[in-house]
Amino acid sequence: MPDRKPIESWLTDMDGVLIHEGVPIPGADAFIKKLRESGKPFLVLTNNSIYTPRDLHARLNRMGLEVPIENIWTSALATAQFLDDQRPGGSAYVLGEAGLTTALHDIGYILTDHEPDYVVLGETRTYSFEAMTKAVRLINDGARFICTNPDETGPSAEGPLPATGAVAALITKATGKSPYFAGKPNPLMMRTGLNAIGAHSETSAMIGDRMDTDVLAGMEAGMQTFLVLTGLTRPAQIENFPYRPSKVVDSIADLVDRI
Repeated sequence: MPDRKPIESWLTDMDGVLIHEGVPIPGADAFIKKLRESGKPFLVLTNNSIYTPRDLHARLNRMGLEVPIENIWTSALATAQFLDDQRPGGSAYVLGEAGLTTALHDIGYILTDHEPDYVVLGETRTYSFEAMTKAVRLINDGARFICTNPDETGPSAEGPLPATGAVAALITKATGKSPYFAGKPNPLMMRTGLNAIGAHSETSAMIGDRMDTDVLAGMEAGMQTFLVLTGLTRPAQIENFPYRPSKVVDSIADLVDRI
């Protein structure tokens, strides 16, 4: 295979790569600092749609990680960008938190339960039976079903929590309609992110801790991929997948010298 071009821009997942259960992973601060000093375009990505980039900037800052707001890309932003491209100025019934509702407001969407163009499902800690019933009825009445990300579980201090993908499965079962997922592993999230920072896939790299989202999305978007072993994926699990990352490293600390 021909040699890849030098890496001029970086995309990295957040949980499991830069932080773990609210604590920075060793080397994350040095990696972000060197990226900022280099002037190279970069994005910190997350499939979690609960928080706005401003919220995430503040949370990372408290952990000692200086990530500018404009360098944070969430599945909520990717979803909003997709909807703005598909149906500008549309309307949506939203099950989600501020990260998603703010992103949709910012593109000029009307949030309503009266004949919306879309039902948009995102991450939340307060899914209600009433809201899910409303979503099912609106989809049955013709609203298109969009979901920020397919993650079936999410992390918490007490253990895994049901996440967006699990709730999407419930709604799909009740309606017979499958959603369009805008977040990872959909390469759409990578491509819209690259566009946001003016980067090109052939000179970009994706760093992640999951084979089924981070590595898959990066690979399908045409980027080099780096799998770190500080998150969910264990070395023995890599062979379970029919594709491989460009390189496996122990942690983000091993990539500081690559910038």
